[in-house]
Amino acid sequence: MREAVQRVIDEIRPAIQMDGGDIELVGVDERGVVRVHLSGACAGCSMTHATLKAGVERMLQAQVPGVTAVMAV
Repeated sequence: MREAVQRVIDEIRPAIQMDGGDIELVGVDERGVVRVHLSGACAGCSMTHATLKAGVERMLQAQVPGVTAVMAV
């Protein structure tokens, strides 16, 4: 599952980088929880939660079976 999650994150990354941020996969646990590290402009942005839930999490759940949630660490 980690490889599939990484592929989706690699697809998402350019859009996040266009806004001055970046996203890195930290891990995926046995419950399907994906942990990511946000950096750059994303680190202190008030829209980070919305980006994670409405953007990253939605795309991962649609494209990778078994993903249950996305958390920033």
